[in-house]
Amino acid sequence: MASPSKIPAKRLSVAFVLADRFTLSAFANFVDVLRLAADEADHSRPILCDWVVLSDSLEAVRSSCGVRVQPEKRLRHAGRYDYVVVVGGLIGDSAALGGEAQAFLQRQAAAGVPLVGLCTGVFILQRLGLLKGYRCCVSWFHHQDFLDQFEAETPISDQIFVVDRDRLTCSGGHGAAHLAAFLVQRHVGQNAAIKSLNIMMIEEAMSGERPQPGQATARRAGDALVKRAVLRMQQNLEHPKTVEDLSRELGVGRRTLERRFLADLGQTPLKVYLDLRLERALQRLRGSEASITEVALACGFCDGPHLSRTLKAERGVTPAEYRKAQAGQGRAEDQPPVGVLMRGAE
Repeated sequence: MASPSKIPAKRLSVAFVLADRFTLSAFANFVDVLRLAADEADHSRPILCDWVVLSDSLEAVRSSCGVRVQPEKRLRHAGRYDYVVVVGGLIGDSAALGGEAQAFLQRQAAAGVPLVGLCTGVFILQRLGLLKGYRCCVSWFHHQDFLDQFEAETPISDQIFVVDRDRLTCSGGHGAAHLAAFLVQRHVGQNAAIKSLNIMMIEEAMSGERPQPGQATARRAGDALVKRAVLRMQQNLEHPKTVEDLSRELGVGRRTLERRFLADLGQTPLKVYLDLRLERALQRLRGSEASITEVALACGFCDGPHLSRTLKAERGVTPAEYRKAQAGQGRAEDQPPVGVLMRGAE
């Protein structure tokens, strides 16, 4: 009689704690990488990896888009996991996790279990004191929100994820898939990580140092009104708002907004907005193969020539020249960075 085939031992076990109104895309991207790495092809059997959603009750948890996820196990019945992943909810919702869930995270940290913060899950871990002494990653979109809540902290908003000992934090979105692939590679193997991403139509695994597609401001605003205005600018680069629109939304007059910008940053709102759009354009020119027209439209310019004229006037270089210089840097590491060459024109 043939002996039964041996079932491989689990190599990676992950538990999820979902905040009320959690970010569905971050959760889905992360868990799908685990699912695809756990079995052959996309059969989805939890052979090499397993995952579970925990909660203090078994009531479905709603995501920020309204879709609900059913937890599988109560927190008091939780086992031992390689990682506990916290998926955050809406900014400012301090009640996103109940007291039992918060106590569970404190116990896991005390037991030495690595904690992962996805998207605004970083805010939850920081609020619980579980990121004290650790570097942490925050989405550029929520950079100012983080500073407003945790004035003494300096988050990293120019990487897709950060690994600091037993704390792993991620900006969210597709970055969650890359962080999950990092863990799969660590515990299961590189082939499993590559397979997962390829099935998800993600061409290659990105390291945590890969820059986020968004941006943090080079100048840190001190005025609360200016902070709010700059955040709205960052969130509306493709379709820029007028200064009148920004003023109206913020409940102040245009002249008041301009005066506060000049006092705080030494520049007008229009100039700060333009710099943000140009920085985003340069970032896309460096990090993508999109056409100049596509880059222009994504950054709020009418067309390619409009971007070219503006970039030449403001930074002394056209998009084509900038890309050529960046390609040259890749071939000659001792060449001065283009950003340094252009800084005098800023």
